[in-house]
Amino acid sequence: MKHILLTTLFLAGLASAQTYRTEKVDNVNIFYREAGSPSKPTIVLLHGFPSSSHMYRNLIPILAPHYHVIAPDFPSFGYSSQPTLQEFDYTFANLASITDKFLDQRGIKKYSIYVQDYGSPVGFRLFMKHPERIQAIISQNGNAYAEGLSPFWAEYLEPFWKDRNPTTEAKARQLLTIDTTKLQYTAGFKNPERVDPDAWTFAQATLDRPGNKEIQLALFYDYQTNVKQYDEWHAMLRKVQPPILAVWGKNDPIFSFPGAEAFKRDVPKTELHAIDSGHFALEEEADQIGTIVLKFLAKNVR
Repeated sequence: MKHILLTTLFLAGLASAQTYRTEKVDNVNIFYREAGSPSKPTIVLLHGFPSSSHMYRNLIPILAPHYHVIAPDFPSFGYSSQPTLQEFDYTFANLASITDKFLDQRGIKKYSIYVQDYGSPVGFRLFMKHPERIQAIISQNGNAYAEGLSPFWAEYLEPFWKDRNPTTEAKARQLLTIDTTKLQYTAGFKNPERVDPDAWTFAQATLDRPGNKEIQLALFYDYQTNVKQYDEWHAMLRKVQPPILAVWGKNDPIFSFPGAEAFKRDVPKTELHAIDSGHFALEEEADQIGTIVLKFLAKNVR
């Protein structure tokens, strides 16, 4: 019996072992983490700002024994390459386009998406283009509704969208400092001391690369195009009625919990969970969220 148990644990370890690779897409090196058997249903993990696939390092081993998991870094995030503003169009439409091409090159034609922060507009643009490919949507503080935009947006980014000038840009640049990055990993957390400081240190290291702040400002400015598309996303949700799990750090100072509740308006069967945590809830609640995700996928994805 002991031998069988050890063998089972060994095989589970192999299944959850992560690999770290790079795929060239349109002359951009896209770094990605991958685990689990490709013969199983695929889950695509799309990261937020200012993070990368690194934010999923604790979730991947939970999902991988049961699913094929793949988590790319967007261009100029994490370990992906950083083309200049002249070499790459830093819009959310283009982030979605290069992610779509990445998945095509990897031969992934059917998948669920797990979206957080920036991963949400990328994921919803994929959903709009290929609704038949998306088996389920898991939103963890991945906003798609005006109700989810906390006062943070009116203070830092909406003035920048209305009039991009030195004053509004200076306000937006405050979001690129180590203090703000650390705030995203600690505000609203019930146990911020459980958050590995490597998380915000690694995220800030990306922001501090030469030229990266200007790239991030371009994405800040373009984020308004996502808000303008909300009605289209909602119409597609009502039409397709995909399985949706909204598992939300309810104390998030950036995307408020009403953004999670709003999914039920368009997809009444949305499964809703409020987690007592903040924006990057996986940092302290990966086990809890992972368990919820596995139960949801077991019911909805074959």
